Amino acid sequence: MPKVKTRKSAAKRFRVTPTGKVLFLPAGLRHNLENMRGAQRRQKRATRNMAEEHAATVLRLLGKR
Repeated sequence: MPKVKTRKSAAKRFRVTPTGKVLFLPAGLRHNLENMRGAQRRQKRATRNMAEEHAATVLRLLGKR
């Protein structure tokens, strides 16, 4: 059986915790930050848990399942 290659684009965007949850950073922090309220910028800095229905797809891309 061949090795399962990791999708490198997914590996750069998502992180898997030891319990199997998928964490990600929200989009929108690359440019045009001067037009955003400070509260919005602070909220986007935090990592978030991915919903279970999407996490299965991401885990498959990462070669974890």
